[in-house]
Amino acid sequence: MNTPARPTSTPLLRRTLILSAIATGVLAVAGALIGWAVAGQSGLISALVGVLLAAVFLAITAISILIANHWYGDDLYVPIFFGAVLGGWLLKFVIFLVVLATLRGAPWVQPQVFFFAILAGIVVTLIIDVVVMLRTRMPNVSDVELPESTEDPADS
Repeated sequence: MNTPARPTSTPLLRRTLILSAIATGVLAVAGALIGWAVAGQSGLISALVGVLLAAVFLAITAISILIANHWYGDDLYVPIFFGAVLGGWLLKFVIFLVVLATLRGAPWVQPQVFFFAILAGIVVTLIIDVVVMLRTRMPNVSDVELPESTEDPADS
């Protein structure tokens, strides 16, 4: 059985990561300006940290899938895939706990700016995901090879 060189999700995930990185840069600039206008230096820092945190959290899953896709076609692909995705989720959980412990009570965090920066990062990334999915031409069933017929066409 011939397997494709890579799953059809690979270009989709790469495109999503590239567009998300560009959007993160734009959001960081906009968030920094708005944060500075609203709350001074603490607003600027809170906005930058919030946008960066949203971008990192949302990119970890896509990156873990892209890493797992290197083993596509291997007999161990499925366990590697699920292990990579689960590992990514665990990594996000650990990062979340570390960030929470670090930022808890920090005098430079402006909570409203931080919250809206994270929210903006999540919303923009979700919009990018939807737009990329809608513009991607992917078959209804991908990465599947049907078995060859054992019947002789002359017998029909």
